[in-house]
Amino acid sequence: MATGVEFGLDTFGDVTAGGDGKRLPYAQVIRNVVEQAVLADRLGVDAFGLGEHHRDDYAVSAPEIVLATIAGRTERIRLGTAVTVLSSDDPVRVYERFATLDAVSQGRAEIILGRGSFIESFPLFGYELSDYDRLFSEKVELMAQLLTEEPVTWQGSVRSPLEKQHVYPKTESGRIPTWIGVGGSPESVVRAARLGFPLVLAIIGGSPARFAPLVDLYHRALAEFGRERLPIAVHAPGFVAGSDQEAADMLWPHARTVFNRIGRERGWPPMTRTRFDADIAEGAWHVGSPETVARKIAETVRVLGIQRFDLKYSNGTLPHEQLLNTVELYGTKVVPRVRELLAD
Repeated sequence: MATGVEFGLDTFGDVTAGGDGKRLPYAQVIRNVVEQAVLADRLGVDAFGLGEHHRDDYAVSAPEIVLATIAGRTERIRLGTAVTVLSSDDPVRVYERFATLDAVSQGRAEIILGRGSFIESFPLFGYELSDYDRLFSEKVELMAQLLTEEPVTWQGSVRSPLEKQHVYPKTESGRIPTWIGVGGSPESVVRAARLGFPLVLAIIGGSPARFAPLVDLYHRALAEFGRERLPIAVHAPGFVAGSDQEAADMLWPHARTVFNRIGRERGWPPMTRTRFDADIAEGAWHVGSPETVARKIAETVRVLGIQRFDLKYSNGTLPHEQLLNTVELYGTKVVPRVRELLAD
């Protein structure tokens, strides 16, 4: 198992605070994300993912452009999204952008397709929320065809049909590695299996162990559709510092701010420190010293039998320097320790 598990880092490009406590300009946040990715590459992290958002608390709305910049300054790290909001995008343009990224990165591009956890992109690009399910289901079917890099014939209700249409550029490998990200819907898990996409479980709340039934469902669905076994990844939030107490104390005010803002939008109760500490102890948060975080990641890998773990290391307004420190500790201490634990 130890040699088969990969480790990545994800960020949404959260708008962070500077030394004076004020929000940094979007441009500086994006430049800082590039620096974080360059460090991750130097430390041997396997993959780096950028989320796509269209709201004021996140700086990255065009992840492919940022990833292309990162590609020019890195050598080996794979570059992808967390996630590409396919429902409000055009699958043909998604393919074209990532095939271009694949070229400039010398084959390091990958895609995670998803619905996204926010809805701002729907009115922004002229889509109706009432079409939420239909938009994704039709577009992911088209995307599955586009990724074959063969002529595509497709017809649906959400965009114009295609008749034996080639899409360019073609990639050198013949296919861009592409996953489907799900938050817990069994229907989405089965669809990923039916279309032959590897699966990413976004575990942002509750114990990772509660996702084990979805892992079993995915494996059973792959078998029923006559497909070979495909990898499963987990995307989960976390933060690493010198000690458990330091990590929790540093993260708490930033996590509280972002959670409570989203909570006001969605009708959630305010986050309390007691609940926050419980989420660290027993839930989805992988927070603490390098040893603590490594042990929790190893347990997540074991209990779910996954092939990749991606730590979502940016959390609200956490300053750039603290994010760099988390990247450093993750690459130099956490990942090597997880590999040791899995080998044992």
